[in-house]
Amino acid sequence: MTTRSNELPAPGRLSKTRPSPLNPTWRRRLKGLALPLLAVVALEFIVRIGWLPSYQMPAPSEIALTLTDLAEGALWKHIGASLIRVLLGFAIGASLALVFAAWVGLSREAEAYLEPTFAALRSIPSLAWVPLLLLWLGIDETSKVVLIAIGAFFPVYVNVVAAIRNIDRKLVEVGHIYGFSHLQLVRRILLPAALPGLFTGLRSGMSLAWMFLVAAELIAATKGLGYLLSDGRETSRPDIVLAAIIVLALLGKLSDGLLAGLERRWLAWRDTFSGQEAKA
Repeated sequence: MTTRSNELPAPGRLSKTRPSPLNPTWRRRLKGLALPLLAVVALEFIVRIGWLPSYQMPAPSEIALTLTDLAEGALWKHIGASLIRVLLGFAIGASLALVFAAWVGLSREAEAYLEPTFAALRSIPSLAWVPLLLLWLGIDETSKVVLIAIGAFFPVYVNVVAAIRNIDRKLVEVGHIYGFSHLQLVRRILLPAALPGLFTGLRSGMSLAWMFLVAAELIAATKGLGYLLSDGRETSRPDIVLAAIIVLALLGKLSDGLLAGLERRWLAWRDTFSGQEAKA
């Protein structure tokens, strides 16, 4: 008895090779929403049945109504003010950090002069800078931007210096063998090798810029998300406080996502381990 070679595979095999209706990127995004949605549903239930007093923790539905009311009013003014401060402070802090990190990373002499001072300065808490900046720069925008720049400076500086110092010495020796000039060595070997550490520093610096924003907007601000937080605290409105925190979290995630997208695009040449998918 002969068997036809074009027989259909068993049904079990078909189910294993059937393509998923969602691509892996969207599956990961939906998985990332699972925990926040679970927390929202659980919190709504806990507040509604009275296990948690609403004057301390409003229900998510009440926070959503507050966000809607704020969006129809002054929320966009606060978001705009905070965005300008964060972007300007981050740009200044990250730019200075790149300059000093390249100097220290490429020169042991510069490291001997600068590293001890920078190590001491980065251990100072953010709020400790507030009274000094008030004395030096007053209560206008300059003091706020400078504080955010301080917050963005040190993560970028530390990560870029570490990235430069962790470059494989053999790569530099290959560049010397091929007769690369100092500029060619930096452009073709040192910069590509340090890019992963650079993006790690930029993403960390952006996160700290948003954190320092709240401290910066405590410096006599009349608008901004930090001011909205303070206003909610002073008026005993936890819904406003939580609404401002949610907006800060969303803006922070959006800015980090933009940097992560640039990182994937500029470092697409890497063949690195990206984790393992769970087996079905």
